Amino acid sequence: MKFSSIYFRCFSSTSKAAAVEPREGGQSFQNVQQFSLKELKTSTHGFRSSNKIGDGGFGSVYKGKLRDGSAVAVKVLSVESTQGEREFLAEIAAMSNVRHKNLVKLRGCCSQGLNRILVYDYMPNNSLSQALLGKERNGAKFSWKVRSRIAFGVAHGLAYLHDEIKPHVVHRDIKASNILLDEDLTAKISDFGLAKLFPDNITHISTRVAGTIGYLAPEYAVRGQLTRKSDVYSFGVLLLEIISGRSVTDFAVELEQYLVTQAWELYNANELLQLVDPMLKGEFPGDEAVRFLKVALLCVQEMPGRRPQMPNVVKMLLDEIDVRDVPISRPGVISDFMDMKIGHKHTSESSKTSTSNTSTSSFSMI
Repeated sequence: MKFSSIYFRCFSSTSKAAAVEPREGGQSFQNVQQFSLKELKTSTHGFRSSNKIGDGGFGSVYKGKLRDGSAVAVKVLSVESTQGEREFLAEIAAMSNVRHKNLVKLRGCCSQGLNRILVYDYMPNNSLSQALLGKERNGAKFSWKVRSRIAFGVAHGLAYLHDEIKPHVVHRDIKASNILLDEDLTAKISDFGLAKLFPDNITHISTRVAGTIGYLAPEYAVRGQLTRKSDVYSFGVLLLEIISGRSVTDFAVELEQYLVTQAWELYNANELLQLVDPMLKGEFPGDEAVRFLKVALLCVQEMPGRRPQMPNVVKMLLDEIDVRDVPISRPGVISDFMDMKIGHKHTSESSKTSTSNTSTSSFSMI
């Protein structure tokens, strides 16, 4: 499949993402270093299974070592997957011009023949999902100070994507497995394969749903209405996970976000501290923990308009905005929306934005 035949349908044509549009011939990208397939095979010992460090929805990730000695994560997208092709283009468009300490750095790509490969900085402490929430969890490593720094880092990274760069970027798949940790346990947002670019004149996009059950904002999961507040909802769920040490996906059965509803019940009972991870053994500032949990609940409110924007989330976490003065309403849970009649169907090829008739690509639920 040639890149020229795809032409970034996954983004609004009014955006300026064309800075990384494939040039004629489908092999060259501006602002992105290009690696040869031979070089990446050498760096990963021929994509040896012992070098594999993860599997994603569209391919596998291998640890590699470049000729300059630097460690990298080499993401090999599935040749058979059309969505893998879209993810390749989407990640390049979203990541080629962004630089932030809380975003994983895109080192380059390979588009040789049918191969679609992305190269990132290697993160030695794996993902938040593996290190804090999964079988490999090491609770002793994640003190309250570390957890709060991770939460701040993700919030800062999202605030940068949502407000500081243009076109704005909506990630669409904020979750624990997409938050990577470097050698200092600094949080790095990764995996921009589902990202959408939002120019200033766009308020929302109606599109096919993509993401992970448990993290999806209800209005997006049910109606396909995507806004920056969809990422805010996902961040709220993630913040609950960081504080509780429990994965929302453990409870996301039959579309029920149990962790979210449990937090709401404890809030109403004035017992929010019961949600804090017992592995902390009480070694955390109670006032700050309550503040973080209230911020999480503000982010997952049912009405998108009631959720704070990410720059204000950062200020709330820093206590620059007093959350005691901000009313908290009930959270949105997908099951509460399932009886609502969806007023329109989404096509697989295009959708409409709130202010234009621009085409966007659609992704199936994953």
